[in-house]
Amino acid sequence: MTDELLAVGRIARAHGIRGEVAVQPLTEVQARFEPGSVLRLEDGRTVRVAASRGHGHRVLVKFDEVADRTEAEALRGAVLLVPQEAAPPIEDGDRFWVHQVVGLRVVTEAGDDLGPVRDVLSAPGNDVWVIDAEDGELLIPAVREVIVDVNLAAGTVTVRDLPGLREDPGTTEKDSRSSA
Repeated sequence: MTDELLAVGRIARAHGIRGEVAVQPLTEVQARFEPGSVLRLEDGRTVRVAASRGHGHRVLVKFDEVADRTEAEALRGAVLLVPQEAAPPIEDGDRFWVHQVVGLRVVTEAGDDLGPVRDVLSAPGNDVWVIDAEDGELLIPAVREVIVDVNLAAGTVTVRDLPGLREDPGTTEKDSRSSA
């Protein structure tokens, strides 16, 4: 069992006078905020969801432990966490949770080791995996044309080494042209 925690929401602000908070969800699992759910705060305390309801792009949540607006205001900015083991499996073999990808070793189809995945950035079109390459940061688009295989058991990601994926930092457009 691991002590890793996953962020599932961030408390944006208090809502009303009865201790409700507006939560910005950081999860696709909406059941995280159903009554009876137990969430952890960064300081180690736990809170139990008494009630919740949608409110635009946020969820309004009432915790058993929060009695009024003053207590709710004290939670502003707090991150809500769950144990990594609470992440449900993804049935689609082409999708992964961020915590599954971070730390995987990235190699090309030719066997070149590019480095480990350090972070996953959410972009409008697709996620971008940030690689700690030997000569700096490398950004890999998480699309089928680039990601050939993700092997969680082996801890590796195989990528297609397409033109432009790895730029030689010492080469510029001017340097690569022959002089006339």
